[in-house]
Amino acid sequence: MIRHHPSLDLLADYASGALPEPLALLIACHASLCAECRGQLAALDKLGGAILDELSPAPLGDDALEDALRRIDRSAPAPLPEAAAALDARSRAILPAPLRRYLPQGMGALRWRWRGPLREARFDLPSRGFRVSLFRLKAGAAAPRHGHAGHEFTLVLEGGFRDAGRQYNRGDFALADSSRAHVQIADEEGCLCLVVLDAPVRLSGVLGAIANRFLRF
Repeated sequence: MIRHHPSLDLLADYASGALPEPLALLIACHASLCAECRGQLAALDKLGGAILDELSPAPLGDDALEDALRRIDRSAPAPLPEAAAALDARSRAILPAPLRRYLPQGMGALRWRWRGPLREARFDLPSRGFRVSLFRLKAGAAAPRHGHAGHEFTLVLEGGFRDAGRQYNRGDFALADSSRAHVQIADEEGCLCLVVLDAPVRLSGVLGAIANRFLRF
């Protein structure tokens, strides 16, 4: 059962197309797993349509269509690769559908790097100012105590973890900010999460202060 959800503000920004791609991906993955948030997004879509219906139409110039097509041609992003037709069974079971398009070769093709008790696999998205990764925390392990210069958006994909007395399982959304340092502790089966950062992590303690000099965002 999913107990932790994005705020209504985040859902509204997603529904309106206002979120940058990394956050839109994370919200889309959560919504693909969460019937409650899919219902809220459907309601927001209806609300947006009703507001548009109430607006008075604005006159358009004779070249409006040609101008719109030119703008689309200039701003259209490169197409994403199609999701692999035959991902391995483990990738199909773990990766939400929106994430599969970004990892068409499945989890087996990821390059994992050790970060203490964590393993991280980063993948690049066009939006600047964000870091998007899969993090795996081994069974029963605790992530290093850390704070944030900005925000840490987390979606649990497999297993679970505890943070500040709260339990997070598959599909749960977690948000941490600069207001406090925290520690995630993995369940007995470990934990795999999709994580989006909009600013660097800051490790706590004396050793953390030293290590922070070598951390790259």
